[in-house]
Amino acid sequence: MTYSGDVTVGGPADVHELKDLMITKLAVGPMNNNAYLLRCRATDEQLLIDAANDAEALLVTIGDDGIASVVTTHQHGDHWQALAEVVAATGARTYAGREDAPGIPVATDVPVDDGDVIRVGNVELTARHLVGHTPGSIALVYDDPHGHPHVFTGDCLFPGGVGNTRNDPEAFARLIADVETKIFAELPDETWVYPGHGNDTTLGAERPHLPEWHARGW
Repeated sequence: MTYSGDVTVGGPADVHELKDLMITKLAVGPMNNNAYLLRCRATDEQLLIDAANDAEALLVTIGDDGIASVVTTHQHGDHWQALAEVVAATGARTYAGREDAPGIPVATDVPVDDGDVIRVGNVELTARHLVGHTPGSIALVYDDPHGHPHVFTGDCLFPGGVGNTRNDPEAFARLIADVETKIFAELPDETWVYPGHGNDTTLGAERPHLPEWHARGW
């Protein structure tokens, strides 16, 4: 079946099958968080992005093969509610942005800086540090050698705008600048965007609206 990225809490996961990578999207918890399970097709190694909630559902999705790593996109509590239980069950290494790691109540094994590479099997993900929603939010970019890029944006980019900056003009200015320079300026319109909540989008669908986002200030 064709991947849509349209998932609901309590419903089935949706799987985006790429040549080298399988991406399983699952919605969990009262804030409709997205968790993404990445599986290298060559090695079967797995990595989880945001153990947000409902450890039981996450562990069922992970399956008997376990995960090598779990990446937390930022320090807000709705993105790590199941982290301790998932790590205890799997022994996974933990990754988070260096500036946000102190705000996550599970020890971060590998603090992540802008441009760092995180591997899942033979697949490489490049971290981009985006400031404004939190001090240490990270997005992960998979530049598919067989197609267009894919980017996991946490709460920094959604369909219709950047993440919540709590009516702080300085935080908004920093976030939209980082998103423009590190995401929109470097990646093509075909790039698929996987956000921390809700439906997916593409950079091409959002790029024409950047001036509107600047004008409204959120």
